[in-house]
Amino acid sequence: MLKRTLAAVLAACAVSAAAAAEVGELVVIVSARTPLTMLRTDQAAGIFLGESYSLPDGGEAVALDQSVGSPLRDEFYRKVAHRSPALMKAYWTKMIFTGRGQPPREAPSSAAVRRLVADNPGMVGYIERAALDPTVRPVLVLK
Repeated sequence: MLKRTLAAVLAACAVSAAAAAEVGELVVIVSARTPLTMLRTDQAAGIFLGESYSLPDGGEAVALDQSVGSPLRDEFYRKVAHRSPALMKAYWTKMIFTGRGQPPREAPSSAAVRRLVADNPGMVGYIERAALDPTVRPVLVLK
């Protein structure tokens, strides 16, 4: 029994490590039609944590998240907000319960995030660098 449990834990760790290894370099993006060219990590955190609703140039900022459970999402919040998925869940539970905010809208993939951000100049999203195209502009690279 103990051997099976240990084997299951090791397999779960291997899958988790493989998923994390698959995440390439992340970039925070805005529409190519948005004049913004740079965003600091703390500014991105403010937008995605519902603490700020404007870009540094004064334009509207609407965060667009990857799906819950996505390795990209988990990596993004580790790098930008220094929070695990469990801490992010607790954060948004508290924000909703106290009436201070709602989590960002979600999109199912980097391609979907890219399309929505490209079509909506106020949106800010994050994708893998490999998913970039001329319709969006990277404003922050997360290594």
